[in-house]
Amino acid sequence: MTERIVLAYSGGLDTSVAIGWIHDATGAEVIACAVDVGQGGEDLDVIRQRALDCGAVEAVVADARDEFATEYCMPALKANALYMDAYPVVSAISRPVITKHLVAAAKKYGASTVAHGCTGKGNDQVRFEVSITSLAPELKCIAPVRDLALTRDKAIDYAERKGLPIETTKHNPFSIDQNVWGRAVETGYLEDIWNEPTKDVYTYTDDPAFPPVADEVTISFAEGIPVRIDGRPVTPLQAIQEMNRRAGAQGVGRIDIVEDRLVGIKSREVYEAPGAMALIAAHQELERVTLEREQARFKRTVGDRWTELVYDGQWFSPLKKSLDTFIDDTQRYVNGDIRMILHGGRAQVTGRRSETGLYDFNLATYDEGDAFDQSHAKGFIEIYGLAAKQAAARDVANGNGEDLGEAAQQDDA
Repeated sequence: MTERIVLAYSGGLDTSVAIGWIHDATGAEVIACAVDVGQGGEDLDVIRQRALDCGAVEAVVADARDEFATEYCMPALKANALYMDAYPVVSAISRPVITKHLVAAAKKYGASTVAHGCTGKGNDQVRFEVSITSLAPELKCIAPVRDLALTRDKAIDYAERKGLPIETTKHNPFSIDQNVWGRAVETGYLEDIWNEPTKDVYTYTDDPAFPPVADEVTISFAEGIPVRIDGRPVTPLQAIQEMNRRAGAQGVGRIDIVEDRLVGIKSREVYEAPGAMALIAAHQELERVTLEREQARFKRTVGDRWTELVYDGQWFSPLKKSLDTFIDDTQRYVNGDIRMILHGGRAQVTGRRSETGLYDFNLATYDEGDAFDQSHAKGFIEIYGLAAKQAAARDVANGNGEDLGEAAQQDDA
């Protein structure tokens, strides 16, 4: 039987050329697998036919938008996943769901190898290959760009020689990856980190310097998941799509950072994630109302580690699964409404309410009805500061106390 290779297929130039390139280099039959995670663009049937026209023996297409939103974006939201406190792991969370469909296709068609279009310098090669071998350790992985010397120029020449039904151009300077959670742009003139992004970099967001009238939105959560927007029930996918539209119109979610890649390189990345950033801001604020103080502190540590694991391609790792359990437990009481004003690049929270929150007006108020017994504060401070008081007394007894002479002189002056 002829060897078969499943290729992660986008429908673009590089992966279209990779079908024939892989066959020529290995002799294997190529099965193209395209997964829709909300990246927009062409119809899946058009993409499937193009793969067949480019030489694939079979082409599998999957509409995974709801799956991606529910099983991948929502866990990222519950974790408040922001790598380096900025990047909402747009590409990182899409790789495991694409991988699941690649592995399923490999098993269905008896393929021994899975191929992807990543280079040897980026994070995605790690994410794909670690995820593939985590789900199916028997599968091998290849990357035509990295392993079979498929460059952009060679791809264009190959497509023109073979008459492949794909547009060939050398003019687009950017490398772009997008899905419903956001859009990532790199390379080209952006590699000079002094250069400012020009307006043609952005697609998901309008210029925040020229915003329309401010947009007020109320997002309702149940156990950390958005379930209604302005009172209207929404699925996770619908929540992201609506917030992409509304926050994007206000220029919310533009991110420009120098990022620490897994492979050790610092890379300049520009992201657009209007829906993700607005939803994370709302979710974080609701957690401030509903999570107990120590639980909230520890969850930030867990969320940071969860984000690092996902960024590093460890979605299916044992530790990430264990952290999922903790994060899910923290979301039990993350229920309620967050009101936000979207305007001029900002998503500003202006109101919160929760039936399961820990905010008590009668304890917080300084006005009539104050239920807080202030007479307890003196004893609390004595006990709270006792350890530090004892340590300070020891320092003084051993001549190591703080030198307050200069401060005292200044006070006298």
